[in-house]
Amino acid sequence: MPQIRLNENQKRAVEYKDGDLLIIAGAGTGKTAVITQRILHIIKNGWAKPSQILALTFMEKAAEEMQTRIDEEMEYGYDEPVISTFHSFCDRMLREDGYNIGLDGGYSLMNKGQSYIFLRRNIYDLGFKTLLPKGNATKFLNDFLSHVGKLQDEGISSEEYMKYAESIENKEEKVKAKELAGAYKKYTELKIENSCLDFGDLILFTVQLFRERKNVLEKYRNTFKYILVDEFQDTNYTQNILVNLLKGQTNEERKNGPLLTVV
Repeated sequence: MPQIRLNENQKRAVEYKDGDLLIIAGAGTGKTAVITQRILHIIKNGWAKPSQILALTFMEKAAEEMQTRIDEEMEYGYDEPVISTFHSFCDRMLREDGYNIGLDGGYSLMNKGQSYIFLRRNIYDLGFKTLLPKGNATKFLNDFLSHVGKLQDEGISSEEYMKYAESIENKEEKVKAKELAGAYKKYTELKIENSCLDFGDLILFTVQLFRERKNVLEKYRNTFKYILVDEFQDTNYTQNILVNLLKGQTNEERKNGPLLTVV
């Protein structure tokens, strides 16, 4: 890879040490390169061990780019930081600690096509009564999967969705919402029973794990001293919740100064 040259603002971001940091920049302006150099700066200046650094990104390509650049500049056999996409990171957490919330760590991860096939195979177990079309259900099932995906991205569980449905005053809309909420709940249960999850489950269940099992959350809070986020998706609420859970600090940590930096 060619040598990276940073401008003054990028250098300031790389060398910043005094707390949380947000960089706002357009596409192609070097955000990933800045985060990579920041990781190297943290390691080389002894601010943290490599294993105490977590770098999260939305795209696999960015994660690979960061890992390659760091490998090139560090000595062979060094203790590596955790550089991962959000989904890969959550997959790792759930396979290791998901049993705490009733998940089988050996679950299969379904892509969109596999999720559709699974849904189609279990269509009559979802409790649909009025919404399921009598003819070809392909579009309906795809729309349902998209709807579930949006709920997952917003961090809305099937229980929360049912509470919302119950609160609707319009009788017709209430019936529709309750039917969707029931199907969402059954779909989630079926996946767990069959040891399979979809990509939308990964962040949602990790957030659930951290909220319900404080000992697991504390383990990862104590593991990572620096958290760096590339390509943060502000439209994905669960990503924001996940990062905020991880960067929680104890009173003693606040007293000694901020230990986590989010880029």
